[in-house]
Amino acid sequence: MRRKIGRLVTLEVGRAGKTMTATTIYWISTALLSLLYLGSAFLYATKAAWVWQTLAELNYPAPYLVPLMIVVKVAGIAAILSRVSVPLSDLAYAGIFFHLLLSGSAHIGVRKPMGALPALIGLVLLAASFTTQNAARDVPSPYAHTALR
Repeated sequence: MRRKIGRLVTLEVGRAGKTMTATTIYWISTALLSLLYLGSAFLYATKAAWVWQTLAELNYPAPYLVPLMIVVKVAGIAAILSRVSVPLSDLAYAGIFFHLLLSGSAHIGVRKPMGALPALIGLVLLAASFTTQNAARDVPSPYAHTALR
């Protein structure tokens, strides 16, 4: 049985409603999103002066924001990958969504659209991960179904 998701993606649905394609999309997009966020947290920790300057150009209070963002970025990815709690995982998806949306908007707002490119890539990876998570995980998210309708 085939299930159409948008114009470009058609998933092959096998027994128990799970698909190999959706599972592959989930793990690849989640791994790339994790690399993006963990790499960003590492950059925040190791290149603090450059990050502070960049955040100051965006009119953000860097001394307060940088340590918090390191913790939140690592914790969000840990919640998604470990999935100890489905509501916590969904909350992490929501937090990452708003962070990427606001990050991209901040760069566009100061007329630096190339700075918004990682946020745009992150949003695409996040959407792919969120919408295919039920195919790859044993405990389904109640919100991922409604995202596909």
